[in-house]
Parts: sequence; C-alpha cells; structure tokens
Amino acid sequence: MTDASVPQACLRVAVLALPDAAPATLYGMVELLDSVGTHWGLMTGTPTRPGLTRTQVVAADAAPFTTSAGIWLRPDAGFDDAPLPDVVCVPALTLDVRAPSFDTPAYRRSIGWLRHCHDAGAMICSVCSGSLLLAEAGLLDGGEATTHWGYADIFRRRYPRVRLHAERILVATGPGHRLLTAGGAASQNDLMLYLVARFFGAEEAMRVARVHLLQWHPEGQQPYACLTGTQAPDDQLIGDCLRWAAAHYATPNPVAAMVAMSGLPERSFKRRFRRATGHAPLDYVQNLRIEAAKHLLETTEAPLDEISARVGYEDPAFLRRLFVRRVGLSPAQYRRRFSPAPLLRTAARADCGASGADGAVNARAAGLG
Repeated sequence: MTDASVPQACLRVAVLALPDAAPATLYGMVELLDSVGTHWGLMTGTPTRPGLTRTQVVAADAAPFTTSAGIWLRPDAGFDDAPLPDVVCVPALTLDVRAPSFDTPAYRRSIGWLRHCHDAGAMICSVCSGSLLLAEAGLLDGGEATTHWGYADIFRRRYPRVRLHAERILVATGPGHRLLTAGGAASQNDLMLYLVARFFGAEEAMRVARVHLLQWHPEGQQPYACLTGTQAPDDQLIGDCLRWAAAHYATPNPVAAMVAMSGLPERSFKRRFRRATGHAPLDYVQNLRIEAAKHLLETTEAPLDEISARVGYEDPAFLRRLFVRRVGLSPAQYRRRFSPAPLLRTAARADCGASGADGAVNARAAGLG
C-alpha cells in the first residue's frame, strides 16, 4: 500500500519487532535513522533536510506486547498494514545460545514477511543474533554473514550453507548486496552509518556519527570476543580436563598433563578433545592464556614480560605475536582500548587482594568471568 504523506524520495525503513527483540537495539536504530538530515542542522544552526527517512516499528500485528525483558513495545503497524519497505532491520534477539528456537507463530509469520519483502526488492539487515533469523528464513543460503561471536558456534552448526565470518563487524552479501548482517549489538551503529552512507552519502553519515559520538569498529569483533567457550562439554572426562586447565594453564606443558590425566593415548585424547570443544588441546590452552593476558592488561599496569611469565610464556615476543594473531590488536593497543578509567581500576584493587585477582584471571580464562 502507499502513503501519500511520505515524500517520494523518502527511504522507508521497517524495524522488526518480536517478543525476543532487544529494545535498546530496536529503538536505537529508529533514533539514528530518524536523525538523518535533521540533527546536524539543529546542533550547528545550519539548514535541515527533514523527511529523508521514515522509520516504522513493524510486527505481525499492531497490538502492543511485552518483550522477554518485560518492556512494552507498541508497533507502528502490522505486516498487513505497513507499506512495503525499502529496508528491513532485524534487531538483536535474546535467544538461547545452545538451542535457539523459532517455532512460534510470531517467528513463523516474521520469516514469511521477511521473504516477501526480500522478493519484492527490499534490503534486509540484521544486528547481532538477528542474523540467525535471516539464516532461518533461508535468505543467507549460499552467501556470507556475521553474527555476535557468542552465537558463532551454533550458527555454524545450524546453517552450514552460510559462510560465517564471526570476526567481522559488517558483511554484505547476495545480488546487489541487499543482505547485510552486523556483529554484536553495538555494531548496529556501524550498520546504521553504512545505510546512511549508502543512501545519502558519506558526508551525511559522518554528520550522524558526529552528532551521536559514534565510531566505526574497523578492527572487527576479535578484540571483544572471548576465545574460550562458556558451555561445559557433555564429555565428563574432557570437562574435568578443562576445569584443570583453567587453574593450571600457566604450568609447563599443560597438554601433556591433561593427556596423563585422561589415561588415553595421546592421539585418542586429542581427537576426543576436539570433538568435545571444537579446538585442538594446544589451541585451547593458548586461548586460555590469551584470555588471562587480556584480563591482566585490562586490570593491571604490569609490563608485558611480567604478564607473559604469569600466563605461561617465557618469551614476551611470542606472546605478542600470538596476541595479535588471536585478538587483532597488539597488547599495547588492547590495553589502551580496554583499560578502565583510573578510578575504576583503583576501586577494583581496593576490593580484592592478589589472590582474588588471580582467581578472577582463572575464571576469565575459563570463560566463567
């Protein structure tokens, strides 16, 4: 249907509302898109260009509902009443990372609507775990995507026909690059700036960025990702080894120690470990050490050679190379980006002694902190 009140050149954007939607990302996208052409002028006293976008919150029907977070959402329109959008944005969804389910009437209707919009020529975008809904709809089959790093494993298992790049912030795929996926929830800003640049030019995108104090994430998701899983494996023997490794990763040759603990031949242990965790034992130990190093960089002022020794490496240069490869930043760059304000660091030091700090490192390394 058409809407005579909307200028012909206006970009129509529909933000999909679902019971599992994260309201912050949903309304954050609405706010950023609605600021196009207006907020810069209001802030600087220069001419404005209202009416460049029309953003609606759209759901299966227009009845208000509460999200899983207990927050009320009031859609602007239902699927049957909303004008055909130029762009559809799927927000972050609160899904079970072990077994996300889309077997509800709201999801089934949303999947059908997404397919209809895409077939009609709309661009379909997602933020964070919203990419799983695009994959569930079959829109990403044979293409590429990204998602929040915490959902990467389940995404790969459920949607093997999609080439996942969990290290990236934005991935555009399909004919005309009409399918866009963004990583974690904060990468909605990257997605919105991309859309503004694509439809209204780079200069307008920079105005929006400056008004809202936004910055790109050119380094991708690697610096933010936890390299070790947070789920205990079904294999109890390997689970025991992981718990041991979380406390003893800094000891010499922890892989050999785990093999001895298991009572298995080395090759059998390594195959079983990979089946249970998705990692080779050495890779897993290295990830534990990197997570511990990240925690020490964030919470202490210790030099790299001291950190290297504490996490189990005699050669700081080796730790630096491994850190860059796994995290995407050097240790110094990581410390500058993620070190908390001095006041917060002082408070943390006052709250726990040295043994408490080491316990936090072990929990962080194991993916538990």
